[in-house]
Amino acid sequence: MAVLSERINNLSESATIKMAKLGRELAAKGVDVISLSLGETDFYTPDFVKQAAKDAIDQNYSYYTPVAGYPELRKAIAAKLKRENNLDYTFDQVVVSTGAKQSLANAIMCLINPGDEVIIPTPYWVSYSELVKLAEGESVFINATIETDFKITPEELEAAITPKSKLFMFSSPNNPTGSVYTRDELAALVKVFEKHPEIYIISDEIYEHINFLDKHVSIAEFESVKDRVIIINGLSKAYAMTGWRIGYSVSNKEIAAACDKLQSQITSGTCSITQRAGIAAYEGGLETIKEMREVFQCRRDLVYGLLKDIPGVKVNLPGGAFYFFPDVSSFFGKTSEDGELIKDADDLALYILNKGHVAVVSGDAFGDPNSIRISYAAADEKLVEACKRIRFALEGLKDAKPVSAV
Repeated sequence: MAVLSERINNLSESATIKMAKLGRELAAKGVDVISLSLGETDFYTPDFVKQAAKDAIDQNYSYYTPVAGYPELRKAIAAKLKRENNLDYTFDQVVVSTGAKQSLANAIMCLINPGDEVIIPTPYWVSYSELVKLAEGESVFINATIETDFKITPEELEAAITPKSKLFMFSSPNNPTGSVYTRDELAALVKVFEKHPEIYIISDEIYEHINFLDKHVSIAEFESVKDRVIIINGLSKAYAMTGWRIGYSVSNKEIAAACDKLQSQITSGTCSITQRAGIAAYEGGLETIKEMREVFQCRRDLVYGLLKDIPGVKVNLPGGAFYFFPDVSSFFGKTSEDGELIKDADDLALYILNKGHVAVVSGDAFGDPNSIRISYAAADEKLVEACKRIRFALEGLKDAKPVSAV
């Protein structure tokens, strides 16, 4: 038997991928499973982006690319940041990677030493704490709840900072909650960071275009902290390109050079064809994105109405992304018709899969053991049916019988 490293033995499997796998296994047995576990849109990549990839193949873009990406793509990203976000960056501050997850990993590995503390508001995307673990850092969590729309306050941020604090990491719009920080809320957090110039900020903005509140606001727009911000973004959500594997980081030149150096020893440059498609995406306008956002907002409203009518489910109205993160703790301690005890969100997610044949993800993996994540990146009829099944499964749970005294 292989003697594996402590590093890999201590690493957790991605909960979202695990639930998707369980759902596929059940479906392989002939069960009609509705999967609402993965963060993946059900839209197709726009035709003009696909055509650019086909053209790139015919034009023989089949050689190694620069590690940080084609200069044309990095310039297109810098132009996008100026055009859409009013942010001034040069192309050499952009590093293109094989998905936003690699961009996150690059930044964390380049900043964190063993023992450094990384402040992460909960709920958070499942890979944040695991990437910190790989870098031998220490995650420090600030627990936000559904009552505060899953957002932290400046006072909570200040209280979490210690002499070991090196990095703050968050997403807005948030995965898994869909919560969106407003400009005023970000400004209040920035006032705290201004007092702690040693702390860097990773701003995960992969869902920036799936925002139902207002125009996306990046914390990098605040000049006093801009040089310490590492923006993480990509094309997977906005352009329905999850399988194309392309993301990027934007930072000061020193951090960008470090990410380039690290990536040169791990993957080198990402797929040449994907990069040429990425250029077309960023030069092709936002029309397809606007259409997708409108569909997602209608789906959000549909699912919100269905979930809030399920007794025992506590749900808020998310401002972006395509997730609900309802508090389902009222079902803990109940039993199924078969006598199965639902102890926590892990048990409940498995119960919903096996009883209702809907794949969702336990909130424990996102730092909130009272909730489950439900993706609404599916057609309306599937969402209606999924909510119907979830309601049926939850209504089948009964209060546990008290243990009789002997």
